[in-house]
Amino acid sequence: MNTEELAGLIKTRRSIRVWQDKPVPEGLLWQAVELATWAPNGANAQNWHFYIVLNRDLIKSIADVVAQGMRLMASWFQQQGAAAFPLPRENLLAKAPAMIAVGIWRREYPREKVLAERAKTDEKAAEMLQWGSVLNPRLQSVSAAIAYLLLVLHQMGLGATWMTGPLSVAKGEVEKILNVPSDMDIVAIIPVGYPAESPTRERRPVSEVCEVVR
Repeated sequence: MNTEELAGLIKTRRSIRVWQDKPVPEGLLWQAVELATWAPNGANAQNWHFYIVLNRDLIKSIADVVAQGMRLMASWFQQQGAAAFPLPRENLLAKAPAMIAVGIWRREYPREKVLAERAKTDEKAAEMLQWGSVLNPRLQSVSAAIAYLLLVLHQMGLGATWMTGPLSVAKGEVEKILNVPSDMDIVAIIPVGYPAESPTRERRPVSEVCEVVR
């Protein structure tokens, strides 16, 4: 594959939220995850874990707890007199033929423990600790893997979307459904299927988001 072909693959990938009602071969998803694990990651820890969910009842259960969490959030907005919390018109997750849930194992980093203790009396250590919380190598590593995963799925003719919003209202419930270990966090869910839509959104010009420092 030359650069032009790679550019075509990258530029034609879109977030897909409507799928054909047909199953996704398990082998394709397994292959996509295997390729995703070749993503760059901090200290080569490969600190990720993937759940390929093909059971439609299980997918519906996940969609149901997400919908419940969103309704709860909407009620809080209403009680506070805030602008209406945007509820989706339909439960798209429930219609996904397959789903990949992405988890990361928790790890203790000696650097963080030292900084946390030092930060109690040292302003510079407190500043470094705050920087570390923004950088978060665990999330950066798994994000690289998800980006690879989405690109591979697109090359296979599948459509997917990277979702974190549902977890913001139902992370604990989703983890219970998937029997996730207590020392792991699910950080993204990716519904997958054969696309039944063709979004055409464009990107901002690179001149707006990039500058050269000479």
